[in-house]
Amino acid sequence: MRHAIRWLPLLAFAFAPLAFADQAGPDPRIERVLAELARTRPIAMARLSPDGQRLAWVVRTKGKPVVELAKVDGSDAHPVASIQAGSCSQSDIAWAPDSRHLAFLSDCGNSDKHKDLFVADANDPKGLKKLSVLKGPAQDLSWAPDGKALGFLYVENGTRRSSALEAAKPAEGEIGVDGVEVQRVATVAAAGGAPRLLSPAGSHVYEFAWSPDAQRLAYVAAPPPGDNNWWIAKLLVQDAQPGAAARVAVDPAATRGSLHGLQLALPSWSPDGQRIAFIGGLMSDQGATGGDIYSVPASGGEPANLTPGIHVTPVWLAWKDASHMLVSQVAGGHSQVAQYTVTADAATQERVLFTLPATITDGSAAMALSLSRDQARVAFVQHSFAAAPEVHAGPLGQTPPPAVTHINADNKPTWGKAESVEWEHDGRRMQGWLIYPANYDPAKTYPMVVNVHGGPASALISHWPRVGYGGIPFGALGYFVFLPNPRGSFGQGEAFVQANRKDFGYGDLRDTLAGIDAIEKRLPVDDQRLGLTGWSYGGFMSMFAPTQTQRFKAVVAGAGIGNWQSYYGQNLIDQWMPPYFGASVYDDPAVYAKSSAVNFIKKTTAPTLVVVGDRDAECPAPQSLEFWHALRAQGVATSLVIYPNEGHHFVDPEHQRDVLQRALMWFQKYLPAAP
Repeated sequence: MRHAIRWLPLLAFAFAPLAFADQAGPDPRIERVLAELARTRPIAMARLSPDGQRLAWVVRTKGKPVVELAKVDGSDAHPVASIQAGSCSQSDIAWAPDSRHLAFLSDCGNSDKHKDLFVADANDPKGLKKLSVLKGPAQDLSWAPDGKALGFLYVENGTRRSSALEAAKPAEGEIGVDGVEVQRVATVAAAGGAPRLLSPAGSHVYEFAWSPDAQRLAYVAAPPPGDNNWWIAKLLVQDAQPGAAARVAVDPAATRGSLHGLQLALPSWSPDGQRIAFIGGLMSDQGATGGDIYSVPASGGEPANLTPGIHVTPVWLAWKDASHMLVSQVAGGHSQVAQYTVTADAATQERVLFTLPATITDGSAAMALSLSRDQARVAFVQHSFAAAPEVHAGPLGQTPPPAVTHINADNKPTWGKAESVEWEHDGRRMQGWLIYPANYDPAKTYPMVVNVHGGPASALISHWPRVGYGGIPFGALGYFVFLPNPRGSFGQGEAFVQANRKDFGYGDLRDTLAGIDAIEKRLPVDDQRLGLTGWSYGGFMSMFAPTQTQRFKAVVAGAGIGNWQSYYGQNLIDQWMPPYFGASVYDDPAVYAKSSAVNFIKKTTAPTLVVVGDRDAECPAPQSLEFWHALRAQGVATSLVIYPNEGHHFVDPEHQRDVLQRALMWFQKYLPAAP
């Protein structure tokens, strides 16, 4: 659910100071919750040097991301450059093969705040060098295995980072023709210089990987515009030289097997350079990777599904040697790291190294791990419902590595305990998470807020909340919070992910309601004080579910979709929809109408707060306007807030704070919890 043009008339409904006519002001407890969340210092990346002796991470310091260096045990941590914290931003770190030089992007010294490419010498505090001046956004830094060049994704003369989560560009000129920006693979020599563009101008590149000998590139790409066409992207291979011809290794539209018509991501070369492995499956967003493990000869051919029928969801992989892989996977709502044995036509889980009720990533991709060259050591950022983000590092084995930083050690949950919950429905074993109210008393009854995740091809895994919108903080105010992973979610295999195709809002809603029933049978949840919320696909569910059941007594719908038929015509990313709906809206309007809340709006009675960014590139603001208009026409209590200059993920701290505060107050008003 991505990208849409900006609709200027919506500014009439734009952000205004928080106020409710019949409420004097915010609950002081809400102020305390927001203040506690704001104390967390996000850690965006963590990278282990190839020799396993050093760490680098990116942590927000005085409002700006800063790169820090340390020994592998976290000691001797210090900024990578002697620049006053908060004066500029540093990001996107990558160690050179020599384990001494660290590349990163920074706007330090630039009055226009564009980021250039720098390299630091970990052995010399004064050894900082600007490697290249960049004329556009860059990301995904990756050194060539021979250390002679640094590769990255680059939008030359671009105006925004290539991501549908970013605020969409204002619609001007001839739509679809003017202002189209293309992300390409670029390199800069290790000695420095101007970027060289390697991939062709006719391909928008989403991900890339160097071959082991640094002579070739594999990348996932599609014709521009990039935001629209990720769902039809192909795997291509070319020599790592400007102007080299690109050869198609995999085209999902042309394959005959289980990958047909689906998506692929994260290409990874085998150590001998003969094969390329990747993740393939039904994915609703680039970056929200999950599926089966596939392999294809580097020269191209029919890809082999190496893991058909497994009951976990591989998300990230790395070759250990020619016959083994390290795989990060979602297993029943948990993060799991496992070792697989690999042959030409199968990948079999050999053993699970560890399973965590936590979110893990090195910042390069979902659930990615930063490994030493010999794969004896590992590093990543870890956080959960119980613990704020820290860098974890240590030996790679069956014991998860410990935290080696204490950046957020003083942050403690203000909500109650969290537990994994399971229940049976429609012959499937379901999983979700339940957060208890703070100071829980089993002798009392409590309201509960159900928080549906985005996607739907995603999973709710234990994580520490940010200041922006999310359901976890309701636990600090006297609510149970239920976070289900119904059909359509990662964590139980590809068949489970595909179980809600052409069925949005039906089977997954029944799964969720069954989970609510299971919780109410054993805990003191007041069924007359049930709330519903979510963002993106969760926003759609927050709009649609109250048209199918009257159990929810208050709703907050974030960046939702109320009418799939009008959405198809409003957005610029219609390529994602046929894999889920089976056809375009023009070929099968009925399947879109079936899941559109506005077609059942007269059944809705729940008071609903609707919030969205005016430049949302995934779920366009007109959807929220149309849904709010329909509620108001039915006399349902509702409020619409459209935040200016915001995309799918809000970036303005005032807006992040306001949207969460409004939601907390909405539920306090309509689903009051005992103080």
